[in-house]
Amino acid sequence: MNVKMIRYILGKMLGVEGVLLLLPAFVSLLLREAEGVYFLVPSVLLIGIYLISGMKAPENRTIYGKEGMVIVAGAWILWSLFGALPFALSGSIPNYLDALFETISGFTTTGSSILKDVEALPKSMLFWRSFTHWVGGMGVLVFVMVLTKLDKKNTMYLMKAEVPGPEKDKLVPKAMDTARILYGMYLGMTLIEVVLLLLGGMNVLDSFIHAFGTAGTGGFSNYGASVGHFNSAYIDGVITVFMILFGVNFNLYFFLLMREFKPIWKNEELRAYLGIIAAATLIITWNISFHYANPLQAFRYAVFQVGSIITTTGYATADYTIWPMLSQCILMMLMIIGACASSTGGGIKVSRFLMLLKCIKREVKQMAHPKSVSIIRVNGRKVEADVLKNLSIYFMAYAGIVGLSILIVSLDNRDFGTTFSSVLTTINNIGPGIGLVGPSGNFADFSPLSKIVFCLDMLAGRLEIFPFLMLFTMTAWNRKF
Repeated sequence: MNVKMIRYILGKMLGVEGVLLLLPAFVSLLLREAEGVYFLVPSVLLIGIYLISGMKAPENRTIYGKEGMVIVAGAWILWSLFGALPFALSGSIPNYLDALFETISGFTTTGSSILKDVEALPKSMLFWRSFTHWVGGMGVLVFVMVLTKLDKKNTMYLMKAEVPGPEKDKLVPKAMDTARILYGMYLGMTLIEVVLLLLGGMNVLDSFIHAFGTAGTGGFSNYGASVGHFNSAYIDGVITVFMILFGVNFNLYFFLLMREFKPIWKNEELRAYLGIIAAATLIITWNISFHYANPLQAFRYAVFQVGSIITTTGYATADYTIWPMLSQCILMMLMIIGACASSTGGGIKVSRFLMLLKCIKREVKQMAHPKSVSIIRVNGRKVEADVLKNLSIYFMAYAGIVGLSILIVSLDNRDFGTTFSSVLTTINNIGPGIGLVGPSGNFADFSPLSKIVFCLDMLAGRLEIFPFLMLFTMTAWNRKF
């Protein structure tokens, strides 16, 4: 374990967060709010940490998979711990655990909230709250790789530990160049959405806040009614389209830029993702049609909620907890499935379910024909045995964490729907669930123990479980390996 290199990279990353905190401080200045000082205090502290530990690189700069996982998990935890300070210092969220919950929910793009009156917060605090979505959407470490000159050697280990999905591919040979390409596309799509929202009548602050939430598939809004506050079919449509777009594997956008259309048409995950959205939307539209004036209005609310849930964004334009049970069950299933790999969305990922279904199909075939040899392929490529092994271990770890979390949260003695969906929505980085944590509810009244469990679940879900677990194992810190 190269502890000095871990300390160096974490110091550099904290320095970047210190610089980022200057942005909401500037927004506070523009809006003539006094809260700007509460961003400057942690900013100075973080920049000081950078000057101490992030300026001079150690002689041995080699890192491997283990260090990559520890660095990524440590960075997300430290960014959250320091990112919560403005809320707590300003009194906007007086309880530090609640402030930490809100910040982790922001960086992990979960969108779950403990705020009962979000509109009471200063606008600069609301800006920082949503900006954490945008930074965390593509990954805090990927963001740092874009802004700084991290060591080129072995930086792919860092991206492998942070970019979501069962398989990690580089768009170009150098990991840092890959990071810059990803964020270039990410920034471009975000700015396009900002412009379209401005054209729909949103003011500048609202446009950026909701574009941040859409791009990061996080879902923090500065209104208690979420996107439903605007009551605009145009705004609903723009956000729906961009939620779905940000749930697509970003590698496909790179192929689009390179005018290589064949890999896009052949991508099984994309076809499955769009197919699931289409099927869920049609069924829910039919199921809720009697709730609305006409089928077109039912479609408008159905497709928004489907896009919001499967991409794990968490915005809402309707209270789906009053919809028929069939619609609620479909949305619960979408919570588990999630978006595409290498997107900003959370959940288990469509690609993992594709592989799982193909594994089941292969096992059934081999039961009927024991001597047959069947190779699992996705997008025309053979899926290696170690990927399938990791897939099965991931599902077991996921089920174990969900089960244990439900047992601990059940100590609060809430109803089953609230208890189950609160865990499901945090580990899948979705935001709202059903019951008391539905679109019109929040997580404020859970016990401190449950909130700690939710924080851990959000981090574990965003980091695809293993980097987070690695941080707390003795093996990770053994200097001999």
